[in-house]
Amino acid sequence: MKKILIKNIKMVLVGAALIGFASACEVTDLVPANLIPDSEAFSTAPRIESAVLGVYESAQRGFYNDVVQRGYPFGAANVEQGDMRGEDMYNDQAFYEITYNNSYSPNSANNAGMWISLYRMINRLNIILGNLDVAVTNGVLTAEDANAYKGEMLFLRALAHHELLIHFARPYSDDVSSMGIPYRTFGIDDVTKVPDAEAVSRGTVGEDYAQLLLDLDAAEGFLPEGGAGRANKGAAIALKSRIKLHMEDWAGVLTEYNKLATKYAVTANPVAPFRGITSTDNIFSFINSATSNPGTNGALPAMYGNPDLGARGLVKISPIIWRADFWNAEDTRRTLLTTRSNLGIFTFKYTDATTFSDPNPILRFSEVVLNAAEANARLGGPNAAAAVTLLNSVRSRALPASVPAYTVAGADLLTAILNERRIEFLAEGRRWPDIHRLSGEGLMNGIPLKATSRSITSINFYTTSIAIPTDHSLAYSSNLFVWPIPLAELQANTTAPIEQNPGY
Repeated sequence: MKKILIKNIKMVLVGAALIGFASACEVTDLVPANLIPDSEAFSTAPRIESAVLGVYESAQRGFYNDVVQRGYPFGAANVEQGDMRGEDMYNDQAFYEITYNNSYSPNSANNAGMWISLYRMINRLNIILGNLDVAVTNGVLTAEDANAYKGEMLFLRALAHHELLIHFARPYSDDVSSMGIPYRTFGIDDVTKVPDAEAVSRGTVGEDYAQLLLDLDAAEGFLPEGGAGRANKGAAIALKSRIKLHMEDWAGVLTEYNKLATKYAVTANPVAPFRGITSTDNIFSFINSATSNPGTNGALPAMYGNPDLGARGLVKISPIIWRADFWNAEDTRRTLLTTRSNLGIFTFKYTDATTFSDPNPILRFSEVVLNAAEANARLGGPNAAAAVTLLNSVRSRALPASVPAYTVAGADLLTAILNERRIEFLAEGRRWPDIHRLSGEGLMNGIPLKATSRSITSINFYTTSIAIPTDHSLAYSSNLFVWPIPLAELQANTTAPIEQNPGY
């Protein structure tokens, strides 16, 4: 793996067990990894529970440039980086400019922070996975409780590895034999295990996706039904729906949708999924609170919120999508889920710019529905009618009755579904994954033109026909379409160095 990950993992687990959830990622990095034996770290059920919660917090606050509270990888950074790689959210200041204008390198902090924080999270959960059966044997956990924890860790392992794949590897839809990422299935809690971890190669994209499904199939079997704040059976199924969409397994997407169709529902009010996590649409979210959040320099309400409402307002909605012909002017998502200032239009999906307590929604039923709509449209023929019905279940609930429902067919149907994804998941980080898979398939040619960074200076760019300055497109053939492996990883991996992405 990475030697930089080893020193703190056992202390993280013990810190979680002895200090509690809020301190799980606030531990020193100066103590040798083998100071605390597993017999203590996994000696009681409460310690194991706290260690599991520590994995969630490592996902929520993680790592950025040697500090926590920047939202890496899933507290906010997956949304911010996913949006800034696309064209529908707009970079207004220098903070996200490296991502927005494609000027990253093996030394730049955003992509390195994502890589490091994801693998730290993966190592933590793999250590837990390696100790659960021992805890059952020792009478610390029941088999049922251990299996539930296994399901949570396997779900989070798949979620983390898929995030790595969409940023650091070419799409499955292009070439399954292209270089993937190292898929870590065992933990490093002692320096003697480092050579084995370093020997894990990047493998292929196809091999990585096969392991994703193995993890999620197992997680689905282990996990109970549950609320959106912890991994649950529905979350494993919803993530499989997403992954099978990337794999162009249209029948598989529908299989996963059918498992959830009677358990969740698209909310009549488009605002509901963003005011807590208890709506019928919320499947899984990472939780933030006033005492545990990504901080001013990472939290979604701070970064994306309107400065007139106390936020930093570094990212706003792009006039490119705001003025798009396919977004109906009467759509209530244009009013209920946005705010405006003299500077432009901002999302209002995240509202707490004071204590940053908004959860980060990772999986919503609306996504599963639109995945199924797309799968039906791709299959065509008699499936087209089902695709239209599913599309309208998301779109029409945001429109007055006077606006006709879609009746489109053929190629126009797929276009309508892809456009609806851009509207429904605006400011949720889902644009980049779609650009990634659709470019691999040939339906897109990389990153489209964006509004030029730091040039959209007034509300006039949204409300008038003033020309929108554009820049920062990126061809799919460019090496920059795939993020570079961080230099720190290449330098630390000395016994079996992994291969850098071409062009870096």
